[in-house]
Amino acid sequence: MDTKIPAATAEPDMPLAQQLFEQLRSDNNALHGAAYGITRDTYGAGEQRAHELMASTARRLGLEVGTDAALNLYLTLPGRDRAAPVLMTGSHLDSVPRGGNYDGAAGVVAGLSVLAGWVAAGMQPQCDVTVMGVRAEESAWFPVSYIGSKSAFGLLGADALDILRLDTRRSLREHLAECGGRPAGIADGEAHLSAERIAGFLELHIEQGPVLVEAGEQVGIVTGICGSLRYRHAHVLGNYAHSGATPRSHRHDAVAALAEVIARLQQDWAQMEAQGHELTLTFGQVYTDAQQADISKVSGHVSFGVDVRSRSVDSLQCMERHLLDAVAAAERKHGVRFELGERTGSQPAHMDAALQDELQAAAEQLQLTHRRLPSGAGHDAALFANQGIPTAMLFIRNGNGSHNPDEAMALDDFAAGTRALAQVMAARAGLAAKA
Repeated sequence: MDTKIPAATAEPDMPLAQQLFEQLRSDNNALHGAAYGITRDTYGAGEQRAHELMASTARRLGLEVGTDAALNLYLTLPGRDRAAPVLMTGSHLDSVPRGGNYDGAAGVVAGLSVLAGWVAAGMQPQCDVTVMGVRAEESAWFPVSYIGSKSAFGLLGADALDILRLDTRRSLREHLAECGGRPAGIADGEAHLSAERIAGFLELHIEQGPVLVEAGEQVGIVTGICGSLRYRHAHVLGNYAHSGATPRSHRHDAVAALAEVIARLQQDWAQMEAQGHELTLTFGQVYTDAQQADISKVSGHVSFGVDVRSRSVDSLQCMERHLLDAVAAAERKHGVRFELGERTGSQPAHMDAALQDELQAAAEQLQLTHRRLPSGAGHDAALFANQGIPTAMLFIRNGNGSHNPDEAMALDDFAAGTRALAQVMAARAGLAAKA
């Protein structure tokens, strides 16, 4: 390829990165114990301690430290031209319950280690370079996508402040205020970031699937990020009845109706893939009422959640039509009623072609094994890209997937990927020795 990336003139600070990963784990264990994985709860003690760690580290490096109404964290190395659009990198610092140490945090640690290397080498960028620690990326706590990054652009909306955290049943407004944030600023649509003031956004992240590990490749250049379509709290309502005394013709069986919908949609998914659609379909929660359901009863109530993901809006819409058709058919056949509840989701995003080429060129220069691949998981980078900001993601191979305590990113792979990130950042930011 023709793209040329100059070698970075300052190595990222890998000892600092290792210290930060170790401290993140130690802080988690102090809160929750080592046996239960990593739980950096959104707008709770776990996420808060991680943000405090990154902020204190940045201050020791001489970086500027700031926050916005949602308490997103901004760690900035000033450039020679402070009026120029800023180059940004970073990721989130929260985790799912009992997750791993690297999901999200690796992107913030990588950005800080790059800036630490520049500071130690006496280098300064032409423009400001900011590492962003994003709040509330994981919707396992509040069922809203991209709370932190949406808030940063003034896009969250006041209604979201009343959404309850799934474990505490307290509102986002309460949790945010308790941590020192400003709910009123979010309600007013206060925007800390604007697209025209951002030169680009790069997010380093562990891969959350098996592709890179199975292929023996160190890094992945992300081509696009899937959007999602979700019905998180759906129900099927039938009638409870005696399992032995109720013939098939008189049953209104919620379990049978949902099972038929799931089976039909699995067939629809296979047919869509054969037609060229790229998507995933997941029924991640299916359960009967523990208080009423029994082995000797026809079930009258089933709760479920469905998650559809694709880089194509057309594919998401097509699967939703299949879902609604399957539901209508099951209602007619089984005499039940489906209540799908609120529809939530996120928009797909395409990564910037030039930045993809630059990341690939850096990987090749550093002799890293690599490939281009899509991201099936959502990331804050999607929100940046959909604001029209040149955006890219770099995946680091990682064993055992993510959202579990056994994430297994090797620090050597992290260091290699961070060097590739640093080269692209140095070129984009016009890094040079201080005058």
